[in-house]
Order: sequence, then C-alpha cells, then structure tokens
Amino acid sequence: MKKHNEALKHTVNILAAVLSCAVAFVFIAYAINYRSLPFIDKHFMLLMSLSAGILSALLLAYVILYVFDKQSWHRLILCTLICIDVFTIIFFAVCATGIISKINSIQALRDYIQQFGNWAVVLFILFSFLQVVVLPVPGSVTIAAGVALFGPFKCAIYSFIGIFIGSVVAFAIGRWIGYKAVKWIVGEDTLKKWLEKLKGKDYLILSIMFLLPIFPDDVLCFVAGLSSMTWPYFLIMIFITRAISVFSVAYSLGFIPFTTWWGILIWVVIAAVVLVAFWLVWKYSDKIDNFIKTKLKIKRKRQP
Repeated sequence: MKKHNEALKHTVNILAAVLSCAVAFVFIAYAINYRSLPFIDKHFMLLMSLSAGILSALLLAYVILYVFDKQSWHRLILCTLICIDVFTIIFFAVCATGIISKINSIQALRDYIQQFGNWAVVLFILFSFLQVVVLPVPGSVTIAAGVALFGPFKCAIYSFIGIFIGSVVAFAIGRWIGYKAVKWIVGEDTLKKWLEKLKGKDYLILSIMFLLPIFPDDVLCFVAGLSSMTWPYFLIMIFITRAISVFSVAYSLGFIPFTTWWGILIWVVIAAVVLVAFWLVWKYSDKIDNFIKTKLKIKRKRQP
C-alpha cells in the first residue's frame, strides 16, 4: 500500500509539471498569435521556438532533479512553471483585449486613456495599479502619458494612488503566497534561518532600493513580502518612497527629456550616481545600520 501511494505521488508530481508546461505553451501560442506588437509579428516563429525550447528544458530539468531527489531544486522549477502559467494567461488576456497594442508607446497610451473622457482619471489610476501587479509596462511610460494628459501635479497624485494600492497588493501576495511557496521549496527551518540573518539589513537595503529610481520597484514589492519587513513599516516606507519617486519622475520628465542628447546624457549620469550610491550603501550597510541604532539609543537616553 505504501509503495502504491509513493508511485501515485510520483506520477501526480510528474503529470503536474507536464500539465504546467502544456498550459504555458498553449497560452503563449495563443497570445503570440494575436501579434499585437510589431516585435511579436516580426519574430513570431523565433518566439514560438524559444518558448518550446525553454519549457522543454525546464521540464527535462524537473524530471532529472526529481529522479535524483533534489527536492528544493525540482520544487523551485515546479513553482517557476506555475508562475509562467499565471503570467502567460494574464499576457494572453491582455493580448486578447487588444490593450497591449495601445500601450506600446507614451502617445498611444495617452490617446487610449483620453478617449474615455470623464472616466480617464479612473482608467489612469487603474493602469497605474495594474502596472505594478501585472502589466509589463515601465512606470515612466505611464507617468509620461499622465503628465501629457493631466499635468505633472495631478498626474503625480493619480499615479501615486494607483501605484500605492498596487504596491500594497504586491506585498500581500509576496507575504501570503510567496512566503508559503518559498517555505515549501527550501523548508521552514532554512527560510527562518536566512530571514534571521537578513533581519534589520533587509529594511535598510530594500528601503533604499525603493527610493532609487533605477531598481524595479514593482518586483521589490513582492520581494519585500518575503522579507522580515513588518506591515506597518512597509506601509509607511512605501508611502514615503513612492511619493518621492512618483513626484520626482512626473516633474523631471518636463525638464529632462528623453528626446535630446543632453537629456539622455543627464539620465545616464543620474543612473551612474544612483548605482554608485547603492553600492556604497550595500558595502557599508552594517556600519550605517549600527550608526543609526547608536544615534537612536543616544536620543532615547537623553529623553527625560
């Protein structure tokens, strides 16, 4: 009976991986078939071949690792396949609605939102929200379209509302779903051990990464959900950092354009400065953390 149950378990696990690959390929094929973007239309066969090759490689790796009982690795691949399924289904839905063909440029997104008249504000906030959670659209594109439609101040307000709500949802997904997935992959004891090692430092590093403009804030929201960061700290931190970044981008787009050589040069210099600043913070994170804690202790002692 025990051997029968083991054999059934192995069969179900293998079939789950095969089914995940099949679902991903079917929805990728349907999404690509819409050819909503010039790039997709031009490289249709190449994209299909790459999709089939990558999924086949993942399936083969899963089977090999499963046979050799590399539990953490084959579970990681299975979770990867499930994530691919989710994103391909979302990508298919976006392609099927035709929205993706309307958001491939700032002007196209601006025209698409503008046609909704009084509902344009609601749609813009919705786009800002979806841009964090599901849509593969850079935040700068959404904000640039908003600046053209509403002006920098109103755009920043509307964008902040959507991005803040999206950030909270992404953090919740990371905390409630991602944590359980990682715990299942690596084991609860291993996860707790690493979270304990990173405790304190993850607050500082993630906060700075949210503040600096070149890091993928949307992905970081999911990552923050896996960290030891508490809900109150995240809400306060994301409110401050998102407000600074959104208002900075909204107002800087009008002064530092992407359409001139000097504008591009300035953005390159800004990116370089940001990278150096982050590297310094990463290198001296322990000293910075100790300095902050020391100052806080001194202030507390001075209080009557």
